[in-house]
Amino acid sequence: MNQSLFTDAQLPSFDEMYAALTERNSEYEGVFFVGVRTTGIFCRPTCSARKPKRENVQFYLTATDCLSAGFRPCKKCRPLEVFGAAPKWLTDFLVEVESDRSRRWSDIELKEHGIQPEKIRRWFKSHHGMTFQSYLRSRRLADAMGQIQVGKSVTGAALDNGYLSLSGFRDAFQKWCGEAPTRIDKDALPLTINRIPTPLGPMVAAADDESVWLLEFADRRMLETQFKRLIKYTSRPLATGSNDLLVELTVQLKEYFEGKREEFNLPLSYPGTEFQTKVWGQLRKIPYGTTLSYEGLARKIGKKGAQRAVGRANGDNRLALLIPCHRVIRSDGTLSGYAGGLWRKQRLLDIERG
Repeated sequence: MNQSLFTDAQLPSFDEMYAALTERNSEYEGVFFVGVRTTGIFCRPTCSARKPKRENVQFYLTATDCLSAGFRPCKKCRPLEVFGAAPKWLTDFLVEVESDRSRRWSDIELKEHGIQPEKIRRWFKSHHGMTFQSYLRSRRLADAMGQIQVGKSVTGAALDNGYLSLSGFRDAFQKWCGEAPTRIDKDALPLTINRIPTPLGPMVAAADDESVWLLEFADRRMLETQFKRLIKYTSRPLATGSNDLLVELTVQLKEYFEGKREEFNLPLSYPGTEFQTKVWGQLRKIPYGTTLSYEGLARKIGKKGAQRAVGRANGDNRLALLIPCHRVIRSDGTLSGYAGGLWRKQRLLDIERG
């Protein structure tokens, strides 16, 4: 008998989950785990192992449920690890990479460190949308840009960051940010972007030293559009890396998903139209663990009857969770209109309701 331990109407049906399992659909990461009776193991929806027959699977809400039912974790998809986190074979190596970001790593050097070049290329392509070498280039350029901004010479910045010729550095710099290195100023400093693993799938964040500009689930279709809008608003390039605000955001997100944090105390930047900023400002006033209807939100900004426009502004929100658009629901109490997926909206509300 096909069974699922899900009972909430907002959660997917057995057929939907089995289809997600067979298709390795990453949009369902964090929604369910699957226990396989014939092997005694449990997996993520995206596991690359051979797919079991329908009659041999049992779906669970959490990894703890799987363990309690007597299943052991799969060694391929490692369901006990946070989805999107760097695997063990990579984490130690990345510490060495970050200790000297000007260093260029050849394939031979990677192999000497026990890293297969194709394997690390695939991981970075999958998790950052770029190859490992592209990641290194963006880090070097971002570091050089920061040095030039605080007064270092172009030549000095180029040499300090591993460039063998000034002309090569100028060409790479101009291709990356659209300006010659001698023309940058404070406003041209890049926004730093990085991925943050969460129990509901990885998120992508962008921040500078002063505020957080973006926080979205990585599988959101609008993410590329939001990147373009961000570049348009700021006239600044995006560079992969980390900074103090991204580190603090990671800490606060972990506390939020563990039910230990009700408010995010981070500086935010969210430029938009006058109407959008009114909506976003009001969203920030919705208390943790409560909801508000689209109609109620429209009334609070003095635009009674503007529910559809309010819904569009919610969809354009670039700061998921930080500006809690997931707390807006229909007047009849049902869920609608969450770009990260209704299942995530339900799970976020469940977290906040304890």
